[in-house]
Amino acid sequence: MLESQILMLRDLPHEERPRERMMTYGAEALSNAELLAILLRTGTQNESSVHLAQRILQQAGSLRQLVDMSLSELTRIKGIGNAKAIQLKAGIELGRRLALSRHLETPIISCPRDVADLLFEQLRYLQKEHFVCLFLNTKNHVIAQETLSMGSLNSAIVHPREVFRAAIKCSSASIICAHNHPSGDPKPSPEDVQLTRRLMEAGNIVGIDVLDHIVIGDGTFVSLKEQGLI
Repeated sequence: MLESQILMLRDLPHEERPRERMMTYGAEALSNAELLAILLRTGTQNESSVHLAQRILQQAGSLRQLVDMSLSELTRIKGIGNAKAIQLKAGIELGRRLALSRHLETPIISCPRDVADLLFEQLRYLQKEHFVCLFLNTKNHVIAQETLSMGSLNSAIVHPREVFRAAIKCSSASIICAHNHPSGDPKPSPEDVQLTRRLMEAGNIVGIDVLDHIVIGDGTFVSLKEQGLI
């Protein structure tokens, strides 16, 4: 597109500008590019903030991939300096913390969906597998949470002794295991099933029940217990 053909934000009708549209219609009416444009505040000499935001999304590939981008990756995009990159990362982090703030009170686990809701925002965008344990009391309140490994999930990395050492330390009555699949597909692998069964056997010995193992994908999850795999 020729520079002379690029419509600058100041040339748009007042009612078509992102800030004005948000004031009139609410944030939910804005596109991802328009919301990003508000975070960016300004565009470049030759393009509006909306055009710049559209180009960022295009180069990132998707909104999810934008979340994963580091400051250095963002600044490699033409028109994004340190200030704009920091603005974007700060906005993304605030969104993440807002999602997590819903779970600040001691949660009660009554079904696999409760586990998924608690861990989605923490795990769904991670690029490596994180193995997490929720430690519950006798009333199924979560009394502690710990990430016990990062990387490929296998029995060499996640060992029962590490899991139950942590469970005993916090006087847990039972535990629920969870990990993410960076691919976004939560289908359990044979290794996931094998590890869970080893943990259940160890739990029977020490008297701490392993209630379930939840695999987190991108907006989806699988409960090994619900699937009849354990």
